[in-house]
Amino acid sequence: MKRTIRKSLALAAVSIAAAGMAIGCSPIKRGEYVEGSATMYCDDGFRHVLQEEIEVFEYQYPESAIIPYYVDEQTALDSLLEGKTQLVVTTHELTKDQIQYLKDKFRRIVRQRCIAVDAVALIVNKDNPVSLLTMDDIKGIVQGKISNWSQLAVADKSDIRLVFDNQGSSTVSYMREKFLPENGKISDNPNAFAQKDNAEVFDIVKKDKNAIGIISVSWLGADLQEAKNVPVDKRMEDYAVENDTIATNLTTEVKILKIANPVEENDYSLQGYMPYQAYINSGEYPLFRKVYMISSASGSSVLNSFYQFCGGFIGQKIISKTGIMPYHLSSRLVNLK
Repeated sequence: MKRTIRKSLALAAVSIAAAGMAIGCSPIKRGEYVEGSATMYCDDGFRHVLQEEIEVFEYQYPESAIIPYYVDEQTALDSLLEGKTQLVVTTHELTKDQIQYLKDKFRRIVRQRCIAVDAVALIVNKDNPVSLLTMDDIKGIVQGKISNWSQLAVADKSDIRLVFDNQGSSTVSYMREKFLPENGKISDNPNAFAQKDNAEVFDIVKKDKNAIGIISVSWLGADLQEAKNVPVDKRMEDYAVENDTIATNLTTEVKILKIANPVEENDYSLQGYMPYQAYINSGEYPLFRKVYMISSASGSSVLNSFYQFCGGFIGQKIISKTGIMPYHLSSRLVNLK
């Protein structure tokens, strides 16, 4: 697996120099972006990422406005295919048939690009004694075969409460595809409980010692939350600096579990890893997936301008602040505890 992710993300790990030079030498001027307003749909797991992208984009291009709707992934994809929007953020690319459908029905050309590599994190209450799970542990919990904390060598016979956002989310889809048999549902587990969104998952784990939350790591980045206390013009100055991205600090409001993946390739090591950017890039943190921005907007639209912005240098620097890995900038490990 490690070799696979390293190969698939090779461009992400080496492109900062080329991207920085290209963008640094040919900066996009304000007048080159289209003015106007438009709506887009985004999987709720990436709400924090998109909020910052939009705020900085609108600051840099004040005659433009992006109106986001934060929904589950399936709703976002359906909205694109039904013509309700022309820009979405999801963890799945469109199929060839879906691309052809949009072309035939709406006369639209689809553009889709990977903008980030996200990690799925498992979080528990700060008072919970568990700090590491293996991939087999996670499989057992998701399938309901591990339902009691005592099965994880914890001196507590309470039931494990597995909490997630909703059945249509990209996070649930990922865990279902990763750990359940075909047509299996996490909701079939009697100890699994769906919530409205990621914010509710986070809040429940903060209060409930027996809960395990499944959540996008972009909800856990402390750096972006701290950055919100800085005026947007000052944040813009930081984003424009052409330096390496670094792994962000993660929240201390909950405990983020280390994940071990003992397989032949790593000599069945039980070494666990946190979902830091460098470990996502190396493949040592095993729960990762790509994040795509998909556009059917014309080249002369504000949505296309935003699409280009998110894949550009500043858009990628913003992603580096959220805890997930920007696809077109490299990552290095700095002062991680």
